[in-house]
Amino acid sequence: MATAVALAALVSITAPVAALAKYASIVIDARTGEVLHEASADTRNFPASMTKMMTLHLVFDALDAGKIRLNQPLAVSRHASNMEPSKLGLQPGDSVTTEQCIQALVTKSANDCAVVLAEALGGSEANFARMMTDRARQLGMTRTTFRNASGLPNAGQLSTARDFARLAQSLIYDHAKYYPYFSASSFTYKGAVHRNHNRLMSRYDGMDGLKTGYIRASGFNLAASAERNGRRLIGVVFGGQTGTWRDNHMADLLDDAFTGKRGAPMLVASNQSKPAKGKTRTKPTAPEAVVAAVSDSIVGTANAAPAVASVPASRANGGWAIQVGAYNDKAQSQRAVNQATQKAGTLLDSATPHLMEVSTTKGTLYRARLTGLDEKTARRACAQLSKAGQKCLTLPPA
Repeated sequence: MATAVALAALVSITAPVAALAKYASIVIDARTGEVLHEASADTRNFPASMTKMMTLHLVFDALDAGKIRLNQPLAVSRHASNMEPSKLGLQPGDSVTTEQCIQALVTKSANDCAVVLAEALGGSEANFARMMTDRARQLGMTRTTFRNASGLPNAGQLSTARDFARLAQSLIYDHAKYYPYFSASSFTYKGAVHRNHNRLMSRYDGMDGLKTGYIRASGFNLAASAERNGRRLIGVVFGGQTGTWRDNHMADLLDDAFTGKRGAPMLVASNQSKPAKGKTRTKPTAPEAVVAAVSDSIVGTANAAPAVASVPASRANGGWAIQVGAYNDKAQSQRAVNQATQKAGTLLDSATPHLMEVSTTKGTLYRARLTGLDEKTARRACAQLSKAGQKCLTLPPA
């Protein structure tokens, strides 16, 4: 009885599993393609509404080929009108011009307009998504697959920070005459003013585009470009914790790249605000951590209470999981997840990253996990990670 009570008490202090998007970032010289900063740049992530950059690329291709006109009225289907927000609220039977949809995608990130354009150019959204993927391959975006025109959640719609930097390059230079659309601060449709979701553009010197993105599985994403003293940079961030954090982090990365600093900070999870000018960043202290031994059922740290390490954690989404570390520092746990997704190749593309936050007598412990796997994939991923020098533990369904 005492054991059961003790276990219940331990479970009660275990925080719920929190979804964690895979962090990734890159900064390149827009003209030369030189990489000035990268962190997990080839990790596949959900692009969310940044998907609309490729939707617009195909629209610009079609405009240049004379297949469509800016002032051409486009029909609104029931499928388009049924899209989840953000949207303009188009109704079946309405018409909207190509240019209005371009402006709506850039500013409002209107999902209904994305489908209107997709159906106008591809006949169906599914066919248009195949066209998007084909165009991605032509641009050298080798790790990108599109399943829809909007970026709404789809497990098969994946890309990388490096691929989206390449897409931004093409939009800026291959479609230079259309690129100014991305700098619009607002768009008015039927009397309603829709402001650009890229709020960083209004406060970062030289920034003139491109696109934000957010779904729960992706975190807060941003592809941005800025020009200073005749030099243009492109930055991409996936997996921001909040919109403000993402914007501030992008500003830090671009600032460092413009001033010639290398190795810009990948992530400081506890720092949600940009330091005031003249103040230096506070560097996180080195976390104390012990990586899992093969016999452990749960990874602990040297400071963790032994009883906590003996309690199996539940996984809300079911199935098998792997654990790749446990740390006293949240950012270090996130880095362990990022490193695992890189080292495991495509095995973890469908996994959901999680941090399991556990209260201990010595403080908070963050267990770094990837969940939603079948047993075979979990064991194969762990075997591959072990060969790559990253310790790993498979966890069966609770």
